[in-house]
Amino acid sequence: MKKTLESEAAGEIRRHQSTLIWEVAIAFPVTIALWLGVYYFMPPLGGMEEPLARLVFALKCSCFAILFCFLTGIEAVAHERLRSPAIDPLSGYETRRMTINLRYLQNTLEQLVLFIPGLFALAFYCANGHAMRAVVATTVVWIATRFAFWIGYHHGSQHRATGAPGMMQSMLVLLYVCARIGYEIAGPAGAIAPLIAFGCVEAVLVRTTKPVST
Repeated sequence: MKKTLESEAAGEIRRHQSTLIWEVAIAFPVTIALWLGVYYFMPPLGGMEEPLARLVFALKCSCFAILFCFLTGIEAVAHERLRSPAIDPLSGYETRRMTINLRYLQNTLEQLVLFIPGLFALAFYCANGHAMRAVVATTVVWIATRFAFWIGYHHGSQHRATGAPGMMQSMLVLLYVCARIGYEIAGPAGAIAPLIAFGCVEAVLVRTTKPVST
C-alpha cells in the first residue's frame, strides 16, 4: 500500500514537472520577443545623459511595477476580505482564491527585492537614451510575467511557471550589474569572479536541495 501511494505521488510529481517544463519552454521565447520588441520599436529616451536622470526614470518605472503588480494583489485580497467572513483576519476563513492571492503577494514582494535594485543599477550603467530602452523593456517584461504567474496560479499551481522568465530576467540583470561592478574594481578578473562565485553557489544549492530517498 505504501509503495503504491509513493508510486502515485512520484507520478503526480513527474506530471507536474512536465507541465512546468513545457510552459517555461513556451514562455521564454515569448518573453524574449516581448523584450526585444519594446527595446527596438521604442524611440530613444531624451534627457538621459546624466546618471541622476536615469535613476529617476528607473524610480518611475518601479512605481508602475508596484502599482500594477503589488497594489493590485493587495486590492484583490482586501476586496475578498470585505465581502466574506475573512473580514476578521483571525477567523481562519480563507478561500482557495485568497490563498493564491496571498501567495502571489508574498512571491511578488520577494521578486521586487530582486527587480528594483537591479533596475536602478541597470539604469545607472546605461550610457544614453538609446540604452535606457532596456530599462523600459525590463519593466514591461517583469510586469507581464507577474500577471502570467498570477493568472496561471489561479488555473493550477503548475501553471505559475509562465512567470518564471521574470525571475530569470532579474537574475540576469543582477549578474550583469555585479559583473560591471567587478570590472570597475579588478578588470576582467573582477567581472568574471562574481559570475563564477554565483555559479558555484547555485551548483551547491541544486545538489543539497535534492530530495533524499527514504
